[in-house]
Amino acid sequence: MIKLNVNGRAATVDADPDTPLLWVLREHLGLTGTKYGCGIAACGACTVHVDGGAVRSCSFPVGEAKDRKITTIEGLSHNRSHPVQKAWIAEQVPQCGYCQSGMIMAVAALLAEKPRPTDADIDAAITNICRCGTYQRIRKAIHVAAGFSQ
Repeated sequence: MIKLNVNGRAATVDADPDTPLLWVLREHLGLTGTKYGCGIAACGACTVHVDGGAVRSCSFPVGEAKDRKITTIEGLSHNRSHPVQKAWIAEQVPQCGYCQSGMIMAVAALLAEKPRPTDADIDAAITNICRCGTYQRIRKAIHVAAGFSQ
């Protein structure tokens, strides 16, 4: 049994410690906002926060998450009031939307670390893949979110 803190709530799961956190979130806890994209930590669709930092949950063993604070897209805010969520809506970022929960989580981690990121900061930190190619809207929304959070 592994004790977790997910979105501010205690959870205990019966899973092998090597099981990717992604599958524990989705299959054991029913938090399906975190998406499976590639399974090799390349695309970022599965990005969540562990102790505030962006982590690709498809390659992060649940045993490493024990006693750490995990936040998924469901826990970022309960009413879409997080600055990144507000900016995503204002700038109409999603096209298909599949990558967006991971993208939002990566951006939220960036803004927590660098509240006013430059384009170079964005390029270095946001390596998530958007197959629809909405990168122009994503960059604009990041700058909008930085203004919301001030």
